[in-house]
Amino acid sequence: MNVPDRAVPQQTSLHAAPTPAARTAAFFDLDKTIIAKSSTLVFSKPFYDQGLLNARAVLKSGCAELIFLLSGAKHDPLDRMRTHMANMCTGWDVAQVRSIVNERLHDIVAPLVFTEAADLIAAHKRSGRDVVVVSASGEDIVEPIARTLGATHAMATRLVVEKGRYTGEVAFHCYGERKVQAIRELAARESYRLEHCYGYSDSITDLPMLEAVGHPSVVNPGRGLRKEAAERGWPALTFSRPVFDR
Repeated sequence: MNVPDRAVPQQTSLHAAPTPAARTAAFFDLDKTIIAKSSTLVFSKPFYDQGLLNARAVLKSGCAELIFLLSGAKHDPLDRMRTHMANMCTGWDVAQVRSIVNERLHDIVAPLVFTEAADLIAAHKRSGRDVVVVSASGEDIVEPIARTLGATHAMATRLVVEKGRYTGEVAFHCYGERKVQAIRELAARESYRLEHCYGYSDSITDLPMLEAVGHPSVVNPGRGLRKEAAERGWPALTFSRPVFDR
């Protein structure tokens, strides 16, 4: 049983890595930064096919995707939708969810990965940096995606589980300031010097994360984040090409 812990995040190491004297990392938001859509909502159809969602819930998920795309992941609509999604999965079998995600990862998520993001991740790895995916989506979706991308660590929202099923409660919401908390704890454990680390996000809600690293960049930013980036002299990157368009 996972006991709700609203203060302490968990991190998942995806690959073993050597420990050099001075280590740095590149922190990437996931949705609309590495992939073109919401990592949670793209699994609505396979969850429906496996009997986890009904037609009404799928329709609501589709509406949520539209809100996500139009809002630029602004705080209130997306936060409310994540709470709704957590409640909606109450009683779901965790093993079944993980199986669906792993089985459908290649055909659902891989086509949504931005080529520019994949190339940037590869460049950071060649430079000897760890790559960390930090997402407000659920860990059972984020971790397999991060592993496929070759990330070193994944940090994500953690749901409470009892007897192998989700209770609908959120143990740790990896969002806003809590993303920064998770990053700082990981940096302390892995000896990253954050002033030499990199950060990438599309969302104004990740402003605290971008402020926490020495080399922040915004990706496909909305108006608010673009304005912040211009005022602070941060690079603004445009990611548009899916990997399968190469």
